[in-house]
Amino acid sequence: MKTSVKITKEVPVIGHYDVVVCGGGPAGFIAAIAAAREGVRTALIERYGFLGGMATIGFVNPVSVFTYNNSKVVGGVAWEFVERLQAMGGGFIESPLGNVAFEQEHYKLLAQRMCIEAGVNLYLHSYLSGCVMDGDRISEILIENKNGTEAISSKIFIDCTGDADLAYMAGVEMQPDEGKPLQPLSSYFILGGVDIDTPMMQEAIRHNKQGENCHCLPVREKLLEMKEELNIPEFGGPWFCRTGQPGVVTVNMSRTSGNAIDNRDYVKAECLLREDSFKMARILKENFEEFRNSYLIAVSVQAGIRETRRIKGIHTVTADEYVNAFRYPDSIARGAHPIDIHVASGPAQNITFLKTPAYVPYRALMAPTHSNLLVAGRCLSADKTAFASLRVQASCMDMGQAAGTAAALAAGENTSVQKVDADVLIDRLRAHGSVI
Repeated sequence: MKTSVKITKEVPVIGHYDVVVCGGGPAGFIAAIAAAREGVRTALIERYGFLGGMATIGFVNPVSVFTYNNSKVVGGVAWEFVERLQAMGGGFIESPLGNVAFEQEHYKLLAQRMCIEAGVNLYLHSYLSGCVMDGDRISEILIENKNGTEAISSKIFIDCTGDADLAYMAGVEMQPDEGKPLQPLSSYFILGGVDIDTPMMQEAIRHNKQGENCHCLPVREKLLEMKEELNIPEFGGPWFCRTGQPGVVTVNMSRTSGNAIDNRDYVKAECLLREDSFKMARILKENFEEFRNSYLIAVSVQAGIRETRRIKGIHTVTADEYVNAFRYPDSIARGAHPIDIHVASGPAQNITFLKTPAYVPYRALMAPTHSNLLVAGRCLSADKTAFASLRVQASCMDMGQAAGTAAALAAGENTSVQKVDADVLIDRLRAHGSVI
């Protein structure tokens, strides 16, 4: 029996760009818009047929956090996106935290619309499968789609895959695991027919209290009491969030351990989470008055991923720097979400609220070894504690704008990402509304 096969084939190069972004999630589509608005030829690669990443694939709702201590923390393209989302009836900006509840179809449409408006070339339904190295540079990436294997070249590449797929393929060193388990996987699901007008649900579906966990405590306490009696699966929260549609809420409560960069492990976990989502929907319906007439509309397209690979960058954001809001000379993005560490076994959640919004340095978005690669979003260089805050959408969007702008500068100057002038980058970001 064969244990391997060798394949050799010639792959057409179908595009030449200044900036190519891999991954169309919150960091990726914002990065692509930012780069294209700087006037450089930009392409965005996404494995699904729509943009939004965990927001639209995983139903992760709300987008958080844009405002803290009554001051804007994340602005720029990300804030433009949420304001436009609200204007089209698909987003709901909540005060004072600036969390944004949303309806995922509007989110998909607006992300696509803003990319096309900016002149981004979209390669959807295209799976990143490899890269070609030329010394310390990535010369081409390889993608798979219905056309077969195709190659795309670029001056600068940005990894916004969430799992640092491109960086890993290119040989970038990754962060150590620190001897701690990965945060659990979760599958959100959407329920219709929920009575959201009761005091409990009105409290639960709005995530707008600084310094408080927004889980639904009455439901949580009853579920914990009934856990053994009803054989309730492992759960967290629960967290409910409105979508703007009558009686429709997103539900975040399922959880299991699993490694999303191991295909077999991820498939096993995802199958379990899909089963658990149906069980949870039934348990809510049978035991809580607000859910008596509820019905399951959808389970997330794929299980939500909190944590996988992160690069070992020129600088690693540490817990001490993060909680003390250390301001770096090359600070290019912010974070204000609590340090939010979930455990896979049991309902526990370790949460630490920040006193002051934190900062992310440009150096955390690049490896010292690769001259034309940046990362943004979950791929950044941070320890597990700082990362537990920075993994959320608003911060990922903020990093995306910084990476997209920096990539455009590097491409325009024909220089490496390490040689981009941080002061010039910061000036460009502020000119486009970033709050640094």
